[in-house]
Amino acid sequence: MHKLLLKSMPKKKVCVIINPVSGTGGKASIPVKINSAFDPKKYDVIIRYTGYAGHATEIAKKAVKEKFKYVIAAGGDGTVNEIARALVDTPCVLGIIPLGSGNGLARDLHISMNIDKSIETISEGDERKIDYGTANDEIFFCTCGVGFDAFVSERFADEKMRGPIGYVKNILESVIDFKSEEYELTYEGKTIKERAFVVTCANASQYGNEAYIAPGADMEDGKMNVALVKPINAFEMPQTTIQLFTKSLHKNNKVIHFLTSDLVIKRNRSGAMHIDGESIDAGKEITVKIIPKGLHVLAPKKEKGEKRPLENDPVLSVFLRWFS
Repeated sequence: MHKLLLKSMPKKKVCVIINPVSGTGGKASIPVKINSAFDPKKYDVIIRYTGYAGHATEIAKKAVKEKFKYVIAAGGDGTVNEIARALVDTPCVLGIIPLGSGNGLARDLHISMNIDKSIETISEGDERKIDYGTANDEIFFCTCGVGFDAFVSERFADEKMRGPIGYVKNILESVIDFKSEEYELTYEGKTIKERAFVVTCANASQYGNEAYIAPGADMEDGKMNVALVKPINAFEMPQTTIQLFTKSLHKNNKVIHFLTSDLVIKRNRSGAMHIDGESIDAGKEITVKIIPKGLHVLAPKKEKGEKRPLENDPVLSVFLRWFS
């Protein structure tokens, strides 16, 4: 009777979306490894490759419509975010095989950067529900913000030299041209007026590449960690950068941190805002909200009451990983 019941149960459907041009090698082996990870008696697995910008979203939306249980994103941050945006507020579960350089969401969920280990996490089937954010209705998963990081993102979009070296080059050039602005931040009946180098709303603890803008952020607490960095000069930049990569920015006396679920940012003029590192045009007023438990993900289990450790990593090892 039990065997007959198993036979009658429908198979769960799995859609694997691979970006063939994402940064790291080893992509050719993913279909074989995925098919080995899922029991063909219990799962139907299909493999799809993206061909253009926005294609991953189209495939993911179709998977939602066709009631797929799992949608696996194999690519960098752009691919993962495209797919995740299509899955919010649906029963579909996101799996991640990180193939980019930043991999912000994967890193914050403690998903391995190793292809085999990330597939192992997917096959273990541990499901979590995480928060996501909106900034003027644009969806983000890790961070959004205004100021220097948005300025860098806007310029990096036009940068011919890609990868970490191009990014650092762009940062150094941007420091010379960037001017801090006045901001008004309103949350929970409180208002802060400050000139700021950066204002970041963090659902996750990092931008990606292990650059921790909000080391204590938790994607399952229904809150964003807001980090306002006051203007810093050229002499303060090296220390601030080191703190960013060693989970110790909260110790900087130029940084204001607070928690909230809703925030309104006002500034004197329209300009760039970044959404998970992607620059977009935004107005003088930006409304940021956290949507609790809006995305199902496959990730290592988080123990109840677990808090993210704030211990520092050796500075050299962090930078070596960043440029590897």
